[in-house]
Amino acid sequence: MKDEKFFRELGERIASARRAHGITQQQLAEALGIAQQTLAHCEGGRSRVPVSMLPTLAELLTFTFDELLGNSDAPSQNRSSSMSRLQQQILEIEQLPKTKQQLVSQMLDTVLAQAQK
Repeated sequence: MKDEKFFRELGERIASARRAHGITQQQLAEALGIAQQTLAHCEGGRSRVPVSMLPTLAELLTFTFDELLGNSDAPSQNRSSSMSRLQQQILEIEQLPKTKQQLVSQMLDTVLAQAQK
């Protein structure tokens, strides 16, 4: 019973953070390397979130491990608001064909090189 409640609440935190970041289930599932249906089951508490996915989930959803596991009240608003657009853009770039991903990467390299001067 205790485990069921934990995984249901974990799924709710993941779903809530995903929506707050404007990320679809499909985008998050692809970033995690799982099927969208698997993510839906995890978010609904019907399946357990694999431990191996926790670091990636925390990074993508800008959670600390404590926040992800429910050991604090809410995600850090500063981290969440400053990272959410960037995380969403990264997920969108991952959906592009490889040639377009390379173009975006080259553009970023150019901008970053200029910023370091």
